[in-house]
Amino acid sequence: MSAAATPSGPAPLHGAPGPAEPFVHPVLFYRDDEEYLRGTVPFLRDGLAAGEPVAVAVPGERIALIRDALGDSADGVRMLDMREAGRNPGRIIPGVLRAFADAQPAGRRVRIVGEPIWPGRTDTEYPACAQHEALINAAFRGRTVTILCPYDASRLDERVLADARATHPVVIPPGPGPQQDSDAYAPDEVVARYNRPLPPPPDGALSFAFVADSLSRARHVATGEGARLGLVGVRLDDLALVTAELVTNSVVHGGGGGLLRVWPENGYVVCEVRDGGRLADPLAGRRPAPRDQRGGRGLLLVNLVSDLVRMYTGPDGTTVRCWFAR
Repeated sequence: MSAAATPSGPAPLHGAPGPAEPFVHPVLFYRDDEEYLRGTVPFLRDGLAAGEPVAVAVPGERIALIRDALGDSADGVRMLDMREAGRNPGRIIPGVLRAFADAQPAGRRVRIVGEPIWPGRTDTEYPACAQHEALINAAFRGRTVTILCPYDASRLDERVLADARATHPVVIPPGPGPQQDSDAYAPDEVVARYNRPLPPPPDGALSFAFVADSLSRARHVATGEGARLGLVGVRLDDLALVTAELVTNSVVHGGGGGLLRVWPENGYVVCEVRDGGRLADPLAGRRPAPRDQRGGRGLLLVNLVSDLVRMYTGPDGTTVRCWFAR
């Protein structure tokens, strides 16, 4: 699955941010609506007063709170429902955060409130969420951007809160009190910790071994099974696109072939491609592609159209698993 293999796995992307690092990535722990608004609204108002581009990407019910608190000032804030825009955590950096930041004038600080993890995120989604939060630090290094990430300290479990301290260099605690440098900041460790083998597909999952001469057949096999399992219209087209990108990537970068599997799971159709390649870049598929770049958009397209993407890279190769709502 990778354009470049490495015998020792992905190289570290992060270090402790230096004093001159312009990118700022604090976590805001809150316990109720009052603390939520006390931590987010002044941050947004300060950005508007400074003439900075400001965006909010949080669950819809939180958008309503912020909009009401901002009053007329809300018209100057770009607002996105993270439950939709960030349904797949792998889509958030290229499709939400970078999409907004990259559209702004160069040199002007950008402010974003982003809440990618909320009560109700499933155990299947969470590893991708944690890796997303860790990878933000590399994706925005050197950029004049501040991304404030609220976490519900009253309803998220301690594992999630501990991961938040490891993926954010600055912590804003609940209640009154100053922000603090995180003594647990270790985003590379989070990326590695959630690079876990995926649960095996269920018995009876469709399996198709493919090579270069059977790429078209692999796509037809996947879409035929997807249609049988209930995908229609655009969702079936998305499955076809994802399958084509993944199997082609396997042939080009993953040893000349791989194994395609498709099965139903809790209202989704799941498509998985496994091959012998090594994914050397944890940010693969999470960077917007420059307009003049030829190629290199395969994993980005996979993230943009799938409802969830999970990846595992190990000694024997790489697995990419994608979910599509029926």
